[in-house]
Parts: sequence; C-alpha cells; structure tokens
Amino acid sequence: MDDPGSMSADIIVDSQLSPELQVVLTDTLASLGAAARIRVLPVHRGASDLPWLILATLPLQAFLSAIGSKFADDAYKGFQNAVRRLLRPEHPVKPSVSRPLVLQDGVSGLRIVLDHDLPPEGYEQLLTLDLSRFRIGPVHYDRAGQRWRSELDEAVSSQGQ
Repeated sequence: MDDPGSMSADIIVDSQLSPELQVVLTDTLASLGAAARIRVLPVHRGASDLPWLILATLPLQAFLSAIGSKFADDAYKGFQNAVRRLLRPEHPVKPSVSRPLVLQDGVSGLRIVLDHDLPPEGYEQLLTLDLSRFRIGPVHYDRAGQRWRSELDEAVSSQGQ
C-alpha cells in the first residue's frame, strides 16, 4: 500500500451528513489519492448512539504520508478545510455534543480523532506522527500538551511500571 493512488477508504457516515457534504468528503479524499466508498448508517439509530459523525477506515500510515507529500500543495489545505466544514454543526441535534471525524487504520484498528477545531499545529504534527508508538488508542490531539496522545496507552504503560 505504499502507492497512495491505490488507497481505498471505507467511509461510514451518520445519516445527518448531507449528500453535498458526502461529495466534499469523497472529493477531498480523492485529491489525496484515496478512493472512498460511502455507506450511510440507517436513520433509525439516534445521533446520541454515535460518538462520531464520520468514520473513515483506510491504510492510515500511507494516508498520512500522502497528506504529508502534498503539504505544500492545495490538497493539504483542502483536507483541513474539508474536515472543518464536515464537522461544523449546521443543525446540531445536541449543540453541546461535538462529534468528530475518526480515521481508523484498516489493519490495526487504531483510531485518530479529528475534532472540528483542531489547530494548525495539530494537523502539522499529524503528518509526521509515528503510529507505531500507539497500541490502543484512540489517539487525539491534546491542546494543553500540544501533542498527539492516547490516554489509554498512557494508562496501560503507567500500570506496567
């Protein structure tokens, strides 16, 4: 899977994500070399049942490398803008609940959580993030520590010491 052009992404979206935003998602992933297949969850599930709005399963390290190789190009900025647009609550069911975009590695199952207000330095660090240092996840950006971390991995490590 080293060739970013051969990447595929399985995307599961909440039924609240409009068809227009689904196109934004697939176009953005295509600009980064990933062909996306979207499945919409059935309407009968309540929004409160889902911790995420979009779950994208793909070869994560290859995808992050593809984004990194396009850092100076419009595709990288387009990815940031698309994430912000996709996660901006147009008509939120619960305004206080933010549901992120989750990138999941297709092999390991490791998940990276992208919130709508992820700062630019979070995106920049994501491009060079060594996923092999995480075992459990989910991995999220810690604003206070200005780094990506997995609280579950840290808890397991501290118990082993």
